[in-house]
Amino acid sequence: MNILIIGANGQVGKKVVKQLKGTHHHSIAMVRKENQVKELQLLGAAKVIVEDLEKDFSRAFKGVDAVIFTAGSGGNTGADKTMLVDLWGSIKAINLAEQFNIKHFVQLSATNSPNPDEEVEQMKPYAVAKHVSDFYLKQSSLDYTIIHPGPLLNDEPTGKIDVSLEIKGDPNEYLITREDVANILIESVGNKYVKNKAIFIKNGSTFIKEALDSIK
Repeated sequence: MNILIIGANGQVGKKVVKQLKGTHHHSIAMVRKENQVKELQLLGAAKVIVEDLEKDFSRAFKGVDAVIFTAGSGGNTGADKTMLVDLWGSIKAINLAEQFNIKHFVQLSATNSPNPDEEVEQMKPYAVAKHVSDFYLKQSSLDYTIIHPGPLLNDEPTGKIDVSLEIKGDPNEYLITREDVANILIESVGNKYVKNKAIFIKNGSTFIKEALDSIK
């Protein structure tokens, strides 16, 4: 498949691009700035395209089979950018995916998105943005998968996770490495067991593919 990674220059997005290099898929890395192109090429992107989520980025969808949406405004921006990128950018991507008959839309969300009112004030705009964009994706005509990790770690990947269809316990205990999240996003593409499901993940005891394939 030709997989468009939206948010390819982010911490998780870069890991997705790098891991896709060793698969039968071809990655199309969407970045916002020209000076980000070379690094994504070196990481193994089959193609890098410069587009802005706050503008018209329909050109990025040409020849694409699946989308992995990992984009985020980042922790140093305000609620305004969170709404424009994490929320409106996702909604625009979903609409374009429908127009271009994308086979599978995999969205990176968070464990705090189902209940934004339970989040601390600083993180509430992000949780609201994810909550609304997740809902919008579920209401679309697309085959989708929504991945809900908790706090992300830069530790070495374990390759093993626990997965569930709902939060069990404290969302902040859903710790997982960024490398493992990238692996899960890739393994979800085209996986019939996770289509049209929202799943909650953390590092655990079951190999990633086995855990995803076991979802009922």
